[in-house]
Amino acid sequence: MTINTDKLDKIVADAHRNKAERDKSYREQALKLFPWVCGRCSREFDLRNLRELTHHKDHDHFNNPSDGSNWELLCVYCHDHEHQIHADAIAAAEAGHLLEEKKHREATHNPFAGLKDLLEKKGN
Repeated sequence: MTINTDKLDKIVADAHRNKAERDKSYREQALKLFPWVCGRCSREFDLRNLRELTHHKDHDHFNNPSDGSNWELLCVYCHDHEHQIHADAIAAAEAGHLLEEKKHREATHNPFAGLKDLLEKKGN
């Protein structure tokens, strides 16, 4: 049985090219910029469940500045909640209600608060 190495080489090259394209995506860049923690509920993630983190602050998936200023990482539950709040605000506005969608709310919990002190104590 002969193996078609040209076909195998093409598959490998395609896989490398696809990975490079994914690495350029906003999500992959955000995962490199930010800790793998949900910005709302502080749930921590690892490689097993990392696919559950994604989001844009202003709901515009085309607004992807490379500095990450329109990105935040949210778990699927907090992500869905954010989109529901956004959808409710749009529906209220269309119905003529004067409800204003809250601007981006910062996370109230800082999972890294006190980290510097802990690291300094461990170093001593």
